Amino acid sequence: MDWILSTLVLGMAIATATTFDDNIYLTLFFSKTNHLFRPRHVIVGELIGFTGLVLISLGGLLAGLMIDHAWIGLLGLLPLALGVNALISRTPDHQEPLPEVRVANPDHLPYRQLRLRSLIPTLIDPQTYKVSAVTLANGGNNLAIYIPLFASTSLPRLSLILATCYGAIGLWLWLSYHLTRQPALTVVMSRYVRRASPFVMIWLGTDIMIENGSYQLVYALLPGF
Repeated sequence: MDWILSTLVLGMAIATATTFDDNIYLTLFFSKTNHLFRPRHVIVGELIGFTGLVLISLGGLLAGLMIDHAWIGLLGLLPLALGVNALISRTPDHQEPLPEVRVANPDHLPYRQLRLRSLIPTLIDPQTYKVSAVTLANGGNNLAIYIPLFASTSLPRLSLILATCYGAIGLWLWLSYHLTRQPALTVVMSRYVRRASPFVMIWLGTDIMIENGSYQLVYALLPGF
C-alpha cells in the first residue's frame, strides 16, 4: 500500500504545478459574473476544459502500450526544459502586471432575482465554452506533464492521480470564487506558488525519466559516454 501514499504525493505535486495558475483567470471570471455570465458557467467551463486536456493526454496512455517506456520517458525532458526555461526567464515580482479583479456583489438585484437553471442549458451556453477555451489555451504545462506521465504509469496510479487533480480543480474553483472578495490575496498566493512551480516541473520531469530508465538512453546518446 506504500504506492498509494507516494502516488498521492505525486498527484498533489502535479496538481499544484499544472493547475494552480488557474486561480488567476478563474478569479477574473468570477469577478465579472452578471445576469448573463453566471458562476455556473465558470465551474462547468473549467471542468470541461480540464477534461479536454485529460482526454488529449490519454493518447500518451495508448502510446505506452506500443512503445518502450524508456523512450516514452524521454518526454520527461519537456517539463524539465519548461521548468529550466521558467527559471531563466522569470520576471521579477515588482515587474509582474497585476490582474484587474473586480469584487462581485452577490446582493445585487440580478443575483437575487435569477433562478438556478438546469445543467443542460449551461452545457450548451457559449459563455461556458469561453471559460473552457481559456483553460485549454492555458494547458501547455498540463500536456507537457500529463502525456509522458499517462504513458508510463499504471491504471490504478493514474486513477488516483486524476482524482487528486480533479479534487484540486474543485478546490481552486471554491477558492477563486471566495477570493473575489479579496482579489489582492490571489495575486500574492500566485506569486509564491509561481516561484516554486519551475522546481516542481524540473522534479517531475526528472522523476519521469528516472522512473522509466530513460536516463540510460540519454547517457548513450551523449557523445563520450
